[in-house]
Amino acid sequence: MNNPDTANVCAASNQSRAGLLRCGLNLEYVTLGWNVVGVVVVAVAALQAGSVALAGFGLDSLIEIFASVVVVWHLTESKRHNEKLALRLIGVAFLALAAYVIVQTVYILIAGGRPAPSVLGIVWLAVTVLAMLLLAWGKKVTGRQLDNPVLTAESRVTVIDAYLAGAVLVGVALNALLGWWWADPLSGLVIVYYAITEGMAHWREGSNVTGQQ
Repeated sequence: MNNPDTANVCAASNQSRAGLLRCGLNLEYVTLGWNVVGVVVVAVAALQAGSVALAGFGLDSLIEIFASVVVVWHLTESKRHNEKLALRLIGVAFLALAAYVIVQTVYILIAGGRPAPSVLGIVWLAVTVLAMLLLAWGKKVTGRQLDNPVLTAESRVTVIDAYLAGAVLVGVALNALLGWWWADPLSGLVIVYYAITEGMAHWREGSNVTGQQ
């Protein structure tokens, strides 16, 4: 798997459009690789601990994989005339994440599940926060240099991934350190507002793109 320092290399260099496109793709490939590994790690941790927050974060990683695939498809499309559909697909992914987190959190609070502490989950989440922030910064700068709304929009997906990792980290850590079991499912709700806001924003951005099929 590539190193997140790719973000620094891409954003810092003064490159041609072709070079910037390669950087954008490399950033997406790093994100894809990280999240593919993350889905496995978080799934193991969630099953071991019975954690709704970790399960929700695993779903977020799947959505991030989907968003990265959408952007790779867009950047490698020869005519790149797919901004409207690409932005709308990312928006739908955000809204799906928000719906899942709400339903799952309400269910676990009603059922009164008691998740166990997860050292594996805590370590992975802490590292993921840093990695996603670096990748998001690289995507944002590269997207602006390319004047590419899809890559810029997906940088916000990656920021949301970092926020969610941080929120879930707090909940999982409070459960492990203080035994506050309810902090685990409630931590997943932190991202709901951001997911709904960004989902609607991406959908509107897609609707505002003109002259494309």
